[in-house]
Amino acid sequence: MANILAVDDEEGILEIIKAALSREGHNVTTVSDFSTFPVEKCTDYDLILLDVMMPNIDGFTLCKNIRDLVDCPILFLTAKTMEEDIVKGLGMGGDDYITKPFGINELRSRVSAHLRREHREKHNSFIVSGVKFKLSAKEIFVEDKIIPLTKSEYEISEFLAINHGQVFSKEKIYEAVFGFDGESDSSAVVEHIKNIRTKFARANCSPIETVWGIGYKWV
Repeated sequence: MANILAVDDEEGILEIIKAALSREGHNVTTVSDFSTFPVEKCTDYDLILLDVMMPNIDGFTLCKNIRDLVDCPILFLTAKTMEEDIVKGLGMGGDDYITKPFGINELRSRVSAHLRREHREKHNSFIVSGVKFKLSAKEIFVEDKIIPLTKSEYEISEFLAINHGQVFSKEKIYEAVFGFDGESDSSAVVEHIKNIRTKFARANCSPIETVWGIGYKWV
């Protein structure tokens, strides 16, 4: 399941997109007028669909404006098929095109393909289990409330979140975060995670799960 943002000035197109992708289990947010949409909210999505021809701002310009903010795939919806338009869109940070009119199966398959292939390194921010990581600032937020972690606590949290769903022993976590030349030992990870949980609990959030006898995972 992914969080998908669709921006198009045609309400009919948005209804089709929402119905088609919701049946695949995705959460779809539709926006017909981007001028009323908070730009910072773009970081909440795993994939963004942008119509190219919109009255207030075209999709190419919008893509260029938000690309430094988001790392997720951006797909254009366009009736234009000329090569120079495609090159222009990709040059502004787009990942692909879906040409109008499109079939529902094509829309689903193209979106699914990009979500499956989305393994690019995150440079700006990402969200896992409702927790937002701002990578450049090394900050973590829950519902816009910053979680005051130490450097080590942040690094552990980021490592587990990027690999969410995978279970790691305290030794593997220590090696990944501190390296072989760390000045402590893997038992420090237990205390760090205890402190991380305490701080997240103040925000009514419990993202780290203990898998007894094995280690920890970000849920």
